Amino acid sequence: MLDSDEELRPTYLIPTVLEFTGPVHHELLAAAARRALARHPALRSRFRFDPAAGRVRYRTDGPPGDVGVIDAEADGWSERELERLVELLSWTPFDLATEAQARGEVVKVDAKTTLLVLTMHHISFDGWSRHLLVDEIIETYRALLDRRDPDLPEPAHPGELVRPLTGDELAARVAGAVARLRGAPTTVELPRDRTPEHPSEIGASRGVVLDPELSAAVLDIAAQEGCTPFMTAAALLAGTFSRTTGQRDFLFAFGWPGRDDPATADAIGMFMSTLVLRITVDATTSWRDVLGEARIGAMEAFLDSDVPLDAIATALNPGRRVIWPPLTPVLVNVDDLPAELELAPGVRGRYRLDGQVRTKYDLGLFVRVDEGPRLALAFDYPLDRFDHETIERLLDDLRHSAHALAHSAEEPHVRTPDL
Repeated sequence: MLDSDEELRPTYLIPTVLEFTGPVHHELLAAAARRALARHPALRSRFRFDPAAGRVRYRTDGPPGDVGVIDAEADGWSERELERLVELLSWTPFDLATEAQARGEVVKVDAKTTLLVLTMHHISFDGWSRHLLVDEIIETYRALLDRRDPDLPEPAHPGELVRPLTGDELAARVAGAVARLRGAPTTVELPRDRTPEHPSEIGASRGVVLDPELSAAVLDIAAQEGCTPFMTAAALLAGTFSRTTGQRDFLFAFGWPGRDDPATADAIGMFMSTLVLRITVDATTSWRDVLGEARIGAMEAFLDSDVPLDAIATALNPGRRVIWPPLTPVLVNVDDLPAELELAPGVRGRYRLDGQVRTKYDLGLFVRVDEGPRLALAFDYPLDRFDHETIERLLDDLRHSAHALAHSAEEPHVRTPDL
């Protein structure tokens, strides 16, 4: 058993905890998850470094990870013991050379509640793949209940779907990306409370949900400028930092699913890449124009979606010693997890998001749009750099910016009307 929280929560793992309420057939759910893990080559991956060749050898012909069943109710698990079990299942590392990069466990909590704990390694799996895998498990579970074959696409091998850039082609694309980003500061003036010598990735999350009227007004103006909720969140963040710190040029990282090719749309694997969005403003830039800058910056970043970020970061800063985070300490992403799942008639499910946050970035802004509409904005942040009160003030600044965008879109973004 691992004793250190730092050891226990490596950021290269993608744990998923699903909580189902209703009558679940636990053995069938485990069988459905086993079938899903066994079907996909990426989830059977092994990686071994070959020192003679100086490269990593990759194979997908090993056995799949297992999915077990634990009856915590019958075994008398306490609430604290159950929490610790989920932590261990979620964060125990894989041996890349000998183990499949995916595993699971079905946990019967009580007569009404069941957990499905899945853990995958980021080397073989990304956020888009999580949606595909959960949907497949649900479809397979329903099929097993109905004694039929599940309706699933043929699994694809990730190695057959992506052609990486090489040689002169890569050099030319890196040069183009560097030209777009050159001159931008690789720092963002964040209101840090501390700057630790040895930063930790253990964090927390806090958010704000805008009321339906304000959300609708913000989204309406954003739509007029051709902005998605992601672009809108990036604009709000850049405008907020510009107004409160005086910084005018920003780089924000964001995750790109890498599913431009229809062949990858249904493929489980690691196709995601990290892109960098640049937003430049001045004191006279209106909120409407900040939106426009965010849209242009995002579209330009999309053009570089197949260029490795590490190559761009190395070209911009050849002497850098810190590998992560590259170019910027700030991440902006979309929270696209569904609010509710249906495992079977009478069985509802949800993603449990009450575990500890782990973040490589100094600040991560996540945006989602719920029914209403209600625009939700949340920060992930490391606890050794920020106090909760500091993040609350930053959220309040963000809410003021949303109000200004909605009601004073033509005014300079540095002016914020009273709420």
